[in-house]
Amino acid sequence: MDWLIWTGAAVSLVGLAGLVWCIVLVSRARKANLPDEELREKVRKVIPLNMGALLLSVFGLILVVMGIALG
Repeated sequence: MDWLIWTGAAVSLVGLAGLVWCIVLVSRARKANLPDEELREKVRKVIPLNMGALLLSVFGLILVVMGIALG
């Protein structure tokens, strides 16, 4: 079950990279000194990406736990 653990770790790292990317996008939007409504719109566009990255990270961690439990 080593392959399940390593696959889960890789999936979690991809999800973590997505979360970091979301942080970078929102940070850039905040530093741009946009009006409040434009900033809110940019953040609204990042939310689905953030949730997807979080889901991917959690799914990877589930794979790691399953690999450990089955191995």
